[in-house]
Amino acid sequence: MTIRLPRADGALSAYEPRTEPLRFAHGTPLTSRTVFSAAHVVADPYADTDPDSPAAVDWDATLAFRRHLWSHGLGVAEAMDTAQRGMGLDWAGAAELIRRSAAEARSVGGTIACGVGTDQLTGPVTLAEVRAAYEEQLALVESTGAQAILMASRALAAAAASADDYLAVYGHLLRQASEPVILHWLGPMFDPALEGYWGSADLDTATETFLEVIAAHPDKVDGIKVSLLDARREVELRRRLPQGVRCYTGDDFNYPELIAGEGPTAGGRFSHALLGIFDPLGPLAAEAVRVLDTGDVDGFRKLLDPTVDLSRHLFQRPTRFYKTGVVFLAWLAGHQTHFSMVGGLQSARSLPHLARAYELADGLGLFPDPAQAESRMKSLMTVYGVPQ
Repeated sequence: MTIRLPRADGALSAYEPRTEPLRFAHGTPLTSRTVFSAAHVVADPYADTDPDSPAAVDWDATLAFRRHLWSHGLGVAEAMDTAQRGMGLDWAGAAELIRRSAAEARSVGGTIACGVGTDQLTGPVTLAEVRAAYEEQLALVESTGAQAILMASRALAAAAASADDYLAVYGHLLRQASEPVILHWLGPMFDPALEGYWGSADLDTATETFLEVIAAHPDKVDGIKVSLLDARREVELRRRLPQGVRCYTGDDFNYPELIAGEGPTAGGRFSHALLGIFDPLGPLAAEAVRVLDTGDVDGFRKLLDPTVDLSRHLFQRPTRFYKTGVVFLAWLAGHQTHFSMVGGLQSARSLPHLARAYELADGLGLFPDPAQAESRMKSLMTVYGVPQ
């Protein structure tokens, strides 16, 4: 059987899907690395909404996907940008997501960390209002028993006049946190409103401010998540972290080498992971890290390196629309019954882009039922007028 797919140049070509998936058993938590998958939300396709409406979430399917990730030994990073925070999911929806997912994590023994931001704010705000918004969200996350991830704030980026403002706001929040948090540095490729975060558009200068925040409160920082898509910069940054502060890579372009680490001769430093690409790669990624748990770096790289082409495709510019590909693959893999997204974001990627994502994912064996994925892909092609 073949399927006709559109290319970027407008031509159609035949693709022969694989017939057998790779199969990965469920497993216990990983040991050599702490690995979080930033998970997407499943929209309610029957809700009568529009892009300006509050998100309508299919809670059953959303929580089922988190159980899928936990069953493979992964942690869940909840209410992050993968869940469309600020791109379809407002704070009210995110708060409900945090409550429900944290309760589900307790019921199954899953590891969970949740995003803390300031997205309840609108319009021009003061630093005091930014601080209060962060406090509200931090209190909610801590009340659920989940670990907090202090996310980069659009409101803080707009309100801060200098690096000193970042030092003051983050210092205040870290002193208040009851348990060590993860600090999240999200680059402007993921959210253009975060340009100049930490008080400077120069990344070297911004890095010094970031490190100053950590050095002042090392007991309140479990780790940092770096999403700058720059492997060299991440390696240099993690070498400068205080003892006991982890680096969680958020680099969806270079994650295999960053997780594998530098090796004994280079100090043995490595990154843990908190990645959006581990939403579609969940079972494969968990299997790869289990191989790494045995000390087999080559085996780990053999499993994970071939996934980079798919990740680079999904996260190509405009990078912030990678969520469309993530949800698309979840539909093809049978984790949800439809390809629709909160905020109508299913329209954010072209048909050739989705076609290539299907080919790459199918080639990796990511679909538990390749025949179902093929059937769904053909139905999408038919809707778009591509003859089969």
